[in-house]
Amino acid sequence: MKYFITLIFFVTASTIFAQKDTMKVDLSEIVITATKTETPLRELASSLSVITSEEISRKQKNNVVDILREVPGISIVQQGGPGKLSNVFIRGANPGHALVLIDGVEMNDPSTPNNIYDLSSLQSNNIERIEIVRGPQSTLYGSDAMAGVINIITKTGGGKQKLNISTEGGSNNYYKAGINASGSYSVFNYLVNISRLSTDGISSISSKYGNVETDKFQNDMVNAKLGMNIINNLKLNLNYRYSYSKSDLDQFDRLGDDPNFYYNLEEQLYKGELNYDIPQLGWEQKFSASFLRRLTHSGDAVDDVRPDVSSYNYTHAAKTKFDWQNTIDILKNNRFTLGIETELEKANTDYYSTSAWGEYNSFFPVSRARTTGYYLHDQINLFNSLFSTIGIRYDDHERFGGVTTYRFATAYYISKTNTKVKFTYGTGFKAPSLYYLNDPMFGNPELRPEKSRGWDAGIEQFFANQNISIGVTYFYSNFSDLFGFDENFKTINIAEARSSGIEAFVNFKLIPKIDINANYTFNETEDVSPESADYEMPLLRRAKHTANLSVNYQFNEELNFNASARYKGKRDDKDFSTFPVSRVALSDYTLFNFAASYKIYDFLKITGRIENIFDKYYEEVLFYGSLGRSFYAGLEMNL
Repeated sequence: MKYFITLIFFVTASTIFAQKDTMKVDLSEIVITATKTETPLRELASSLSVITSEEISRKQKNNVVDILREVPGISIVQQGGPGKLSNVFIRGANPGHALVLIDGVEMNDPSTPNNIYDLSSLQSNNIERIEIVRGPQSTLYGSDAMAGVINIITKTGGGKQKLNISTEGGSNNYYKAGINASGSYSVFNYLVNISRLSTDGISSISSKYGNVETDKFQNDMVNAKLGMNIINNLKLNLNYRYSYSKSDLDQFDRLGDDPNFYYNLEEQLYKGELNYDIPQLGWEQKFSASFLRRLTHSGDAVDDVRPDVSSYNYTHAAKTKFDWQNTIDILKNNRFTLGIETELEKANTDYYSTSAWGEYNSFFPVSRARTTGYYLHDQINLFNSLFSTIGIRYDDHERFGGVTTYRFATAYYISKTNTKVKFTYGTGFKAPSLYYLNDPMFGNPELRPEKSRGWDAGIEQFFANQNISIGVTYFYSNFSDLFGFDENFKTINIAEARSSGIEAFVNFKLIPKIDINANYTFNETEDVSPESADYEMPLLRRAKHTANLSVNYQFNEELNFNASARYKGKRDDKDFSTFPVSRVALSDYTLFNFAASYKIYDFLKITGRIENIFDKYYEEVLFYGSLGRSFYAGLEMNL
C-alpha cells in the first residue's frame, strides 16, 4: 500500500510543478442527483462522483459493478465471477443503505430481506453517466438513502438518425453484442438498445479449493425511450426497460461445487414523465409515474454431488410510485424544490428445501406497504460564492408511522485562489422491508426504521487556471436501530455501528494528451452494539485502505491507451461453515488493467483489453472465486 500511495504522490507533485498546457476542469458541469435539479458542480457541497460515457468507453468497462469499483468511498464485494451477487458498501454502511436509481426509478428489491439491489446484471452499454452522491440523502430520496445514492442515467435519442453496433469476445468464452438506434422525427425523439452478454465464467466457489465446475452467466437487455415535445414548454418522456438473466451458482462452503444450482431473474421497468415549464412564473413541474416488477426463480435439484440436498425459491416483487416535483425560482438568490411522492411496495416468496435434517418450507404471502413522502428543499446563492442548501422531509409509512429527516450543506468558493471549502450534515432512515415486517418466522410488525446521521467536511483546490483539481474530505456516520435478531431469531432493532474516514482525490494532465486520476479512501468502521459478538470490532468485508490510479493517453484522434491499478486492503470476513463461526482476515491485493482502442475509419473502431494483468489471486468474499488474467477484443461500428 505504501508504494501505491508514494506513486500517486510522486506523479501529483511532478504534475503541479511541470504543468504547462492542460485540459480545464469544468466546474460548470451540471449535476442532477445532489439536489434533484440541474446544478453546476461548483455550487455543490455534496461529496459526489460523476462517471461519463466517455470514461466508461476509454476503460472499456462492461458492467456497472466494475465501473463503481474505482469510485472513492465505495467498496464492492462479489460472490464469484461475472453475474454473481454484488454488494455495494458506501462509506462503510450496509449494502441496504445505498439507494440505486435507473433513470430516476428506485430499483431496490422489496422481496429481499434487506431491500437491496444487486448490480451484477447491469451492463454498461447505453449508459450516459453515473452520478454517485455520498452521505445521508433521505431528505430528497426517502428510505434506503441512508448512506448515499447511485443514479444510473441512460442515453436518450435525438438529432439525426444513428446506428451503433458493437461486439466483443474474450476469455472464459465471453461474448457480448449490442445494437443501439436513435434519432428524432418531427416532435418525437427515440432510442432503442438491445444487448446480450454471455460467459462460461469461473467456479463461483474458488477453484483453489478443488472446485472445477464453471458457473455460466447470461443477460439479455432491451431499453426503449420515446420523447415528445407536445408544446414549447410541455414534454412527455416514456421509458421501458427489460432484463433477463440466468446464472449458475455454487453452495456457500469451501467445497461448494454444485452442477445444477441456478438463479434466474426477470426485471421490467416502466416510466412516464411529464415536464411542464412556466418561465413567466419561474415554475417548473415534473410529474412521473413508474412501475418496477421483478421475478426470480432459483433451484437446486438432487445430484450425485449432493444426493440429499435440493431447494427451490420463487419471489415476486413490484413497486409502483408517483412523484410530483416543483422547482420554483421566484426569489433572486433562492431555488425552492418541493414535492410529494407515494410508493407502494408488494412482495411474496415461496421457498422449499430438503436435506439430511428433513423438509423445510417457508411461504411468505403477498404483503404490501405504502409510504408517502413530502419534501422541501432550498438552494441559496449569496454573492455567487456562498452556496447553501437546506432540506426537510416527512415520510408516512402505513406500518410504523412517520419519520422526519433533514439536511444542511454549504460550500464557499474563493474565486481569488480557486478554492472550495464544503460542509454537510444530514440524517437518513431505512424502512423495514416487507420480509422483516411480515415473514411468519422471522418477521416483526413492531419494527422501527433504521436511522443514520452523518457529516463531512472537505476542501478542493484548483490549480493552473482550474486545470488540476485536488481534494480531501473527512466523513463520519453513525447508524442506530439497525436490524438484528433476538434469541428466537425474530427481527428486532438492536444494532448500532459507526464509520469514519478520509476520501482524497487528484485529477490532472501530466502533459497534453495524458490524463491521470487517482483517489484514496481510508475507512474505519466499528460495531458498537454491546450485545453483539463483534462488539468494538470492524464491520465485515470493509477494507480500511483502498486506492485507485488511472492513466489515459490519447495518442491521436485514432489511438487511445488506458492503464489502471486498484488496491484493496485487508478486511475481515467470517467462516460460516465452522461452529462456532470463526472470524478470518482476507488478504490485500493490487490489480492492474490495460485497455486500448484504435479507430480504423470514422465509422469503425477496434478495442482490446487485459484485466488482472499479473494474474493475481484474491477473494472478495471468503471461499468465492475471482477472475484471473483475462483477454478481450471487440469491434464497434457507428453508422
